[in-house]
Amino acid sequence: MRHALPLTLLLCSALLGGCASGPDDIAGTWINQNAIDAASDNGRLREALLAYGPTLEWRFAPQRHTAWSSNGVDVAEGHLAGSAERRWQVTFNRDLQESLVLDGDELVQQPSASAPEQRFVATAAADDELPGQTFEQALYAALLGGDWAIREGDGRDGQVRFHPDGRVEGLPGVEQYALCLSGDCATRSDEHELLWLQNAEQGREWLFRLEGDELSIFVADNQALHQELPQYRPGRRAWLLERD
Repeated sequence: MRHALPLTLLLCSALLGGCASGPDDIAGTWINQNAIDAASDNGRLREALLAYGPTLEWRFAPQRHTAWSSNGVDVAEGHLAGSAERRWQVTFNRDLQESLVLDGDELVQQPSASAPEQRFVATAAADDELPGQTFEQALYAALLGGDWAIREGDGRDGQVRFHPDGRVEGLPGVEQYALCLSGDCATRSDEHELLWLQNAEQGREWLFRLEGDELSIFVADNQALHQELPQYRPGRRAWLLERD
């Protein structure tokens, strides 16, 4: 569900110092909290990301004049420059530019040809987290956090917990999960959200629907012809989980 990141990005965490250290300093990690709140309010992840994205996280190392942005799949690295008080400019590939300004406690990404206005809040990030992981873990905690009881399906009456780092406890035959945030996977179902479930080295895509404190997980039936890109519709419901 996620592309491998370039090796150079593994070194960037040493340059990042957690949340912003002052009102005129954007150093550290900023996440798109509006997208997280919208997804957790109505359970419609893709709709929330389309409404408040596409940028989901920013990271800044002003002392190195470097910025990273993530859309949930890809990470872009750009040159960071201050243009005025509380204003910055990030240049990607010498031509694409994004303008940023601090508005109180929020960082505002100004409207551009590639994206609408987006707002971000500062948050702490672990030293070993790569760009995009802080948003992802905050989203996972908000959307699927808590204890879930299996009401239907294998392991009925058991307890399930989805951890923010992608681990799963209690769901039979599943050790890890990932949500589709953007990229090719987002085009594979018209209405339902995509969920990756994995055990050891084996995994596949499922569909899910989150309604309040009920989570339905469906077999993903591929309607596409051979050699076409997958197009999924919900098959049988494999699990119905209820949050305690």
